[in-house]
Amino acid sequence: MNSKKNSLSFPFNREGFSINTLGQISFEQCELNYLAKKYGTPCYLFSENIIRKRIRQFIQSFAQSEIDFELVYAGKAFLVKAMCQILSQEGASLDVSSGGEIYTALSAGFPSEKIFFHGNNKSPKEIEFALKNRIGTLMVDSENELSLINEMAKNMNLKVKVILRINPGVDTHTHQYIQTGQVDSKFGINIDYVPTFMKKIISMENIIFQGLHCHIGSQILNLSSYTLAIQRMVNLMKQIKDLWGLDTPCLDLGGGLGARYTREDQPPAIESWADLIINDVKKEVKKNNLPLPKILLEPGRSIVAEAGITLYTIGNIKEIPGIRKYFLIDGGMIDNPRPILYEAKYEAGLVKNIDDKSPEEVVTIAGKCCESGDILIRDLKLPPASLGDLLVVFTTGAYHYSMSSNYNRLPRPAVVLVNQGKDALMVKREDYPDIIRNDVIPEWLIKK
Repeated sequence: MNSKKNSLSFPFNREGFSINTLGQISFEQCELNYLAKKYGTPCYLFSENIIRKRIRQFIQSFAQSEIDFELVYAGKAFLVKAMCQILSQEGASLDVSSGGEIYTALSAGFPSEKIFFHGNNKSPKEIEFALKNRIGTLMVDSENELSLINEMAKNMNLKVKVILRINPGVDTHTHQYIQTGQVDSKFGINIDYVPTFMKKIISMENIIFQGLHCHIGSQILNLSSYTLAIQRMVNLMKQIKDLWGLDTPCLDLGGGLGARYTREDQPPAIESWADLIINDVKKEVKKNNLPLPKILLEPGRSIVAEAGITLYTIGNIKEIPGIRKYFLIDGGMIDNPRPILYEAKYEAGLVKNIDDKSPEEVVTIAGKCCESGDILIRDLKLPPASLGDLLVVFTTGAYHYSMSSNYNRLPRPAVVLVNQGKDALMVKREDYPDIIRNDVIPEWLIKK
């Protein structure tokens, strides 16, 4: 494709992008105009190279410290069968939070013993499904759930490894809807109750205590909250040891490491995050005279967010003189609900001629749903555009496809994997028959 990696101007100076001698933009050596014609728009594109590189960075950052650890990818960020294949090939484990995510992983041949099952309200049907398929570890979120797991395991003559999800009471500097470790949270067992709770764990013959877990939030750009969480979790390990004589085999510190969405975002390096966790855990267990537990990590966003982009076509341009100019695209909140949910910020660029020196104008990128709030990006500086131009939005790999919907009965986009000039579907584009596939008309509504 004549694609050579040259010096690219903002906003295309991101990993995976290159420009050829004709001024055409490629992502992982796949030309964007070509991909848009082949797969249509909207379209999610994922870089296999970036995903694998991030996984390896996490593994290498912890492996060099010679501690016992396990990388557990947070599937809720993005999980399809092809992603499960990549995870398995790279030696990562998998965190799931529903029966559907378990089914996806098993359908892809992912090893059940490397699956960790989360969820603050697992149904009996989901727990039964997990036990029947010998899911490796269940992350317990409440006393009622623990009793149900033990009862079902007893009936199935199984012993089940469990890790307790703890609410450590740690606030983080992120959007309130993606904070998960503060005192007032639907997730986890209150940290002050756990020492008493352990008595019940010990009394259950079908439960194997495997460790403690906490997750303090998502899109974290300031690492100081992890230090406090580690202090509280290791102190809890000490209380359990003193009260019950039990060591904590595993300490799962969740994920939450942020990604770069805009120029202003400065996410910590993976290596810095790893160093902080390793050093703080070592320091705290030594101070408390405890054995070093196996450390589990659950990154999701920081693996796939920047590996993904989304292509759109500008279908209309609306200018309100003296007020605002809208570029109206063929997607929106159906394929990216994060702006309307979390006020998430994004950057985007026009795919046509990157060397366009035309003066930039301030525009708003709006979606096609029947909602005034269906706005992806406000006050974005772009060169002039025409109808039919392609727009690329960056850092759309995490929580986009997984949170997409059929609102307004719009089909979900295709999901495409790209790598070194190769491109292939991971998920087919939905069509109208897919939209009505599960619709049923009650018989009394059908005219005889």
